[in-house]
Amino acid sequence: MPHVLLSLIRNPLDALPPEIFTEPAVFTRMGGKLRVYLAEPELIYQALVRNSDALDKGEDVRRVLGPALGNGILTSNGADWKWQRQSVAGAFRHEKLLELQPAMITAAQRRRDLWLSHGDTSLDLCQEMMRTTFDIIVETMMSGGDGIDVDKVERNITNFLKPTGWKFALGLLGLPGWTPHPGKEKARSAVAFLRATLGAVIARRRHGGEERSDLVSMLLGAADPETGRMMSDEEIIDNLMTFITAGHETTALGLAWTFHLLARHPDCQARLFEEIATVTEGGPLAAEHVSKLTYARQVFSEAMRLYPPAPIISREVTSEFTVGSYTIPAGTVIYVPIYAVHHHADIWEDPQVFDPDRFEHEAARSRHRYAFMPFGAGPRVCIGNGFAMMEAVAILAVLLQKFRVTGSNEPSPKPVMKVTLRPMHPLSINLIER
Repeated sequence: MPHVLLSLIRNPLDALPPEIFTEPAVFTRMGGKLRVYLAEPELIYQALVRNSDALDKGEDVRRVLGPALGNGILTSNGADWKWQRQSVAGAFRHEKLLELQPAMITAAQRRRDLWLSHGDTSLDLCQEMMRTTFDIIVETMMSGGDGIDVDKVERNITNFLKPTGWKFALGLLGLPGWTPHPGKEKARSAVAFLRATLGAVIARRRHGGEERSDLVSMLLGAADPETGRMMSDEEIIDNLMTFITAGHETTALGLAWTFHLLARHPDCQARLFEEIATVTEGGPLAAEHVSKLTYARQVFSEAMRLYPPAPIISREVTSEFTVGSYTIPAGTVIYVPIYAVHHHADIWEDPQVFDPDRFEHEAARSRHRYAFMPFGAGPRVCIGNGFAMMEAVAILAVLLQKFRVTGSNEPSPKPVMKVTLRPMHPLSINLIER
């Protein structure tokens, strides 16, 4: 137990049972609860899809994310979750996403122009991608964000996520949420700042009277179809916090790891250059080009296989069910360690090797649906997965039209779970203008 607690504090990935990288399922008991780790895709399907009604988000999620995300779409359950998801579903329909492509491309071009002004230089990938995806989410979902301080918001998101390992460990010990721990006050201040910032945006929008077609407007107009109840300002903040913190952070990290891998695989980078040039015919990237960049999508998918931005899913069982030959009693905590699934020896050949061809159409179609799930699985699969893929491909294409990236020969930094999967040390690349 002491080793597990220390691992949770430092990096929850290290607390995973080593057997889960080779076995279909692992059963353990910690903190007075049965804990089941599932890695076999069929077992994952049976748990998260077939028995989704017998699952709850669980105490782990509420303890770690609840202070910031309240009772929003990521943390709520049952009917409360269902009506919130229905309320925002329109913002993520394919036809709506197509309307957002020009804004994604424009934001990527602004980052490209900043890189051009730097010349050949070294950059911190996480920081650069965080700013780019934040720019996109504020522009597309909040119509510009009414002057939000991007850098300050980014610093506070990091401050909120940094001590999450302590929350996992203290929860395992059964200690109350108010228990002091390193980084607690900084995280509390960060949450207060982030929620106040979004509260000010909502207040301005309520009093401004201007009609806009964005996520904020959808949330302001959302009504529960059963009761007609509208969302309170606090509930709107809960959901904006979810989309801003979860939405931009995960895509940014996926892109940072992608550029890091491309810097180490010049052959893949050259193939991507060729695809971008062929699709765009040497001109600027346009919205109609994005869906044709199939290899760029494969590259991003393979990066998310190796470094899934959200590396673990957890659920609590509310009523007994079976998966395969296993009986899962009520009260059990189920973990789907996506990081382990994506590196599992029985699912992937040479799982540590970067190979975007794994996601060529026929190869991907022959795999079990739940062998690859960077956006989760089941009814609660990430509602923004289409947005994220479209955004990532657009950013890759715009930046790689102008730059080749190279990196050091040092080993890749160890991935560390702070809710999302961040590098232990900064990911840096060298830009070479093409």
